[in-house]
Amino acid sequence: MSERAEEDTVAYEVKDDIAWVRFNRPEKRNCMSPKLNRQMMRVLEALEFRDDVKVLVLTGEGSAWTAGMDLKEYFRETEEQGLAAIRKSQRESYGWFERLRWYEKPTIAMINGWCFGGGYGPLFGCDIAIASDDAQFGLSEINWGILPGGGASKVAQELMPFRKAMYHAMMGENLTGKQAEEQGLVTESVPADQLEARVTEIAEALKKKDTHALRATKWAVRRMVDMTYDNGLDYQIRAQEALHSFGGAEARREGTRQFLDEKSFKPGLGTFDTSKLKD
Repeated sequence: MSERAEEDTVAYEVKDDIAWVRFNRPEKRNCMSPKLNRQMMRVLEALEFRDDVKVLVLTGEGSAWTAGMDLKEYFRETEEQGLAAIRKSQRESYGWFERLRWYEKPTIAMINGWCFGGGYGPLFGCDIAIASDDAQFGLSEINWGILPGGGASKVAQELMPFRKAMYHAMMGENLTGKQAEEQGLVTESVPADQLEARVTEIAEALKKKDTHALRATKWAVRRMVDMTYDNGLDYQIRAQEALHSFGGAEARREGTRQFLDEKSFKPGLGTFDTSKLKD
């Protein structure tokens, strides 16, 4: 087929307060080109502060999530243009990975097929990752003479037990969705015909929670990865104080009222009715 236009490399729709964002190069197994990376940043920015977006789901069109970086467009053609082009291309890709990690809304990776190499960046960027059992995860870089760069090695080391991460990176063997779940790469793996339903179920649950508390929670968990216990404790105190300035105090009062006075919910069994909060 003819070359896909830059604005067509990412597709999205918003339905029932959920933004469904799709890598949209199915003819290339959704590998990430400079065009796709630029467009993904535009899409994330366009959706981040929309009132009708409470959860963002990132998935892939066709049979793959993403096969990683486009070897022809991202590597060969960029390298032929010199160091300035290489750095520009890196910043464009790493830029949207970072935006995803610190996104204002909760994010879910719905991994419907291949997830290779550079795909580990957005995989780690999403807060929750649900894969189909028949998905394929791989760090194949070792098989063609490079190391798993672009953050991929760090993602494996961060999410997987040391011995499993080392084997995964050095051997270049693929993992199924189930194996990825067992080794910590993803949150959960389900049969392919149940994937969208499971992701929707999680997104619907997240929609009901206080948006400010969700943001503070996801950022706290990410920030504390490299902290000592004492530093983490101090960070949480400061983060809670900051949350109060974003509606946290009102949310706590309303949730407490519904629990103690109305007895309309139990924190261990669900969330309070956030629709009763004042805008």
